[in-house]
Formats: sequence, structure tokens, C-alpha cells
Amino acid sequence: MKHFHIEAFDIPDAWVQVVKKICEEGETFDIERGSEITRTKKIALSLDIENPENRPLVHKDAPFSADYVESYALEYLFIGEKHKGEEYTYGERLRKPVDQIEGIIGRYKEFRGDRQNTMVIRHPEDINSPDPPCLTVIDTEILNEKLHFVVYFRSWDAFAGFPANLAGLQLLKEYMAERIGISPGKTIAFSKNIHLYERQFELAENLIYPKTERVAVR
Repeated sequence: MKHFHIEAFDIPDAWVQVVKKICEEGETFDIERGSEITRTKKIALSLDIENPENRPLVHKDAPFSADYVESYALEYLFIGEKHKGEEYTYGERLRKPVDQIEGIIGRYKEFRGDRQNTMVIRHPEDINSPDPPCLTVIDTEILNEKLHFVVYFRSWDAFAGFPANLAGLQLLKEYMAERIGISPGKTIAFSKNIHLYERQFELAENLIYPKTERVAVR
């Protein structure tokens, strides 16, 4: 397993660096179970984003708009309801059966130095799910009057999921920080399997390499 640590200025910078690292040094991983059975290239990742609040949250070449990020955050992180046919949303897991978001806001208002405020998305019974949550934990800490997020993804779509997830999580962090009465801080992220799907290989090349420097992602 190849592990890499990446330090990024902001979310768009992190996206480009991660996609480039997978293109150049990723290992082949053939998915045999899950939402998409296909070949991927992957790395294990630890990521430190120094200025995740920097705007724009979305890189100009991302496969979605800033408006999509806002609707994604609202529907899949903030609201505790799932749509018909959905097994779960992150927001539903964060809000039910216990509202972890409001609980942590309340705890931090009382105790800034609390180290126990961890939000958990994955349930033990998800081991039997054909497609368990990719985002499993959002850990939090206040340091120097800033709210920091430490997140873990068991599996992470680097091209389309990564930038939307981090931008949405930043909006959640900003909401929570404002309610607590502090500033939003850093985002640190981990994943054992952040990947490009085979159908995304050419898209990744177009993002990373000028045509004159193109190398095949295989």
C-alpha cells in the first residue's frame, strides 16, 4: 500500500495535487464489490489543508458548480432526511437518532477544551450493506479559538467526490463555528483508498497534463 502525505493551501489546490499524485504513483485496484465494479488507481492519503475557507471552494475545472456544492451540503450534510430509495445520507446519520451536530455545538459552547466531540456516520450493521458510507468519521477540536475538522473516508472518489465532499464539509464547519462563536480552522483528511475510476483516467489527464506532456494513466 502506497501512502502519501500532501500539504495544500486550499481545497482546489488539494484536489489538483491529489489527482496528480494518483495519476503518477497510484496502484491498480480492481473493485470486486460495491457501487461500481471496475478498475481504479489508488493511494492511501493523509492530507493537511491550511486554508480550507479560501474562496472559491471549487476549482474552475471541477465537474460541478459552486451552486451544486451548496445544494449538496444542504441535502446531504445539513438535513437529517433521506430521499426515497436512498439507504442513508450523511446528514441523516449525523442528525438521527441523535443530533450530533447540535449536540457538539452545545458541548463546545460549554467546554471549549472538550476532546470528545466526534461525529460518527458509519454504523456496525453497515458491514452487511452493499454500499456503506464512504465518510465514516468527522472528528473535531477547538484550538486557538478555531474549529478544526479531522475526517476519515474508507473509500474516496478523487475526481468528483473529493472536491464536493471537502467543500460541503467546509460549509458545515463554518456553520458550526459561527454557532459556537469562533472561527473555522483547518481540515485534515485521511483515506486508505482514494482513487480514480477507469472512466475518469482521461479526465484526470486533461486536468493535470498539458497535451504536450500527456502521460497515460494505466
